[in-house]
Amino acid sequence: MVKVIKIDLAIIGGGVAGFSAAMYAGRLGVKPYIFDPKMGGTLALAGDIENYPGFPSISGMELSNKLKEHAKIFNPEFITRSIAKIKTTTTGFHIYTKKDIYHTKAIILATGTEWRKLRIPGEKKLTGKGVHYCALCDGPFYKQKTVAVIGGADSAVKEAIYLASLAKKVYIIYRKENVHPEPITLERMKRLKNIEIIKNTNLKEIIGKEKLEKIKLDNPYNNSDELILDGIFIDIGHIPMTGLAKEIGLKLNKKNEIITNKSTETNITGFFAAGDVTDTPFKQAIIAASEGSTAAFSAYQYITKNPKSLDYGKKSKTKK
Repeated sequence: MVKVIKIDLAIIGGGVAGFSAAMYAGRLGVKPYIFDPKMGGTLALAGDIENYPGFPSISGMELSNKLKEHAKIFNPEFITRSIAKIKTTTTGFHIYTKKDIYHTKAIILATGTEWRKLRIPGEKKLTGKGVHYCALCDGPFYKQKTVAVIGGADSAVKEAIYLASLAKKVYIIYRKENVHPEPITLERMKRLKNIEIIKNTNLKEIIGKEKLEKIKLDNPYNNSDELILDGIFIDIGHIPMTGLAKEIGLKLNKKNEIITNKSTETNITGFFAAGDVTDTPFKQAIIAASEGSTAAFSAYQYITKNPKSLDYGKKSKTKK
């Protein structure tokens, strides 16, 4: 028989926003339950972080661990099982996992984003076999080899800079005329002799039988529409992980981001959202930490103002 576990606050997502929310909820006397099969979020897979206050330079993994350790001071429960669905009830929400059902008074959704895919022939087949999305994770496999980074934003150029410390040659392949990293990142890239930019070019196909062998380009490079590589790292942005949000009826914008107000409230009463999964335009770790803290305070106010949980799950209006 599946048991129902009653809790006050569920935080879905174990990244910057989720850990910050757990820390603040704990400080406010609300015991948080953090749901995430892979604690740490995308921050844990980042390279050096140089724009988080108090840390001139720190790795994404180290910062993620520090946030988690801080949250653990307040004894949160870590639930590392996937969530199958969420349903509203007359007194809150039911969160269904494979093993149990959790009845919660309030929810903070902080699921973040996932890597955007190129969706071209060969990408899915060769993922993990020469096609990657995280240089920090898989870059060490390409020492003294030839690789390419697909993308032109700051994160893509940072990936290329990191790979240049390992690989013999790094191409940056970008669909526009100029890459657009932050100025300090651009200067670092220019100092590296083994990085070359291939501009105004898209990938048409990723080719290989058992592993990546070459890629096909839509614009010839050195009189050829094919480029032989050992590995490619795709960094073309992220997609908000809003599957659970859609199912329960949270309002989303055209980018599939959750629409929230300044208090992190959504259109469903008792349901809050924080971090990169929301419609906040500036996606940064410090912003996610701020929103997670705000969400915890908003959830705390909601829970204490509605001790009998009589109106949890009702529809509400979200105003900016």
